[in-house]
Amino acid sequence: MAGGEAVGGGRRRVLISAFFFLGLALYCAVDPFKKGPMVDFPGFETYLVDLPPWSALPPERDMENRLQRAEQRFLGQVQGPESVAFDPSGRGPYSGVADGRVVFWDGKTWSSFAYTSSNRSEICDPKPSVFAYLKYEHVCGRPLGIRFHKRTGELYIADAYFGLLKVGPQGGLAMPLATEAEGMRFNFTNDLDVDEEGNVYFTDSSTNYQRRYVLLALSN
Repeated sequence: MAGGEAVGGGRRRVLISAFFFLGLALYCAVDPFKKGPMVDFPGFETYLVDLPPWSALPPERDMENRLQRAEQRFLGQVQGPESVAFDPSGRGPYSGVADGRVVFWDGKTWSSFAYTSSNRSEICDPKPSVFAYLKYEHVCGRPLGIRFHKRTGELYIADAYFGLLKVGPQGGLAMPLATEAEGMRFNFTNDLDVDEEGNVYFTDSSTNYQRRYVLLALSN
């Protein structure tokens, strides 16, 4: 009798656990209380992308590709380096990092060169993880693409939140150049390039979603 009760009790626990996890899965899928990270974006849609099988990829390595001989540098010294640039004198590299600064390698150490937000405070201080910066990225800034104007030495910066900016050869606070086009505000300024005439070409990856929301959705 006792053995039968034990077996029955075990089955009940299994059923209760199964129903619990099923209910939890349904709750996450339906989100009845609208607590999910994408609740502010009702038009958000996902699409399945079919990737080619490994067998369809060429097995040969391109031995002429210089990246095959590349070495990893500055591991763990900077957080979230996004774009790399060298100034007209060949000094650098310069790179935009997760805390909102553009930093500069002087041959011995990394130093602050420029920043994109005029509201920097202690909330922008170094953190243990790149994802820890997401909460205040829109305050501290997130410089992504960077390029120097070869003739003037000015650095152009595409910041995910503050649009297109420019800073002089001495660095410091970057000056905003453009935050919108044709009445539409930039939401995810991403990369840029500068031609020999000084014309700037840059990308805005989304007119709907800021970078912090995209990464939060992926991290969850």
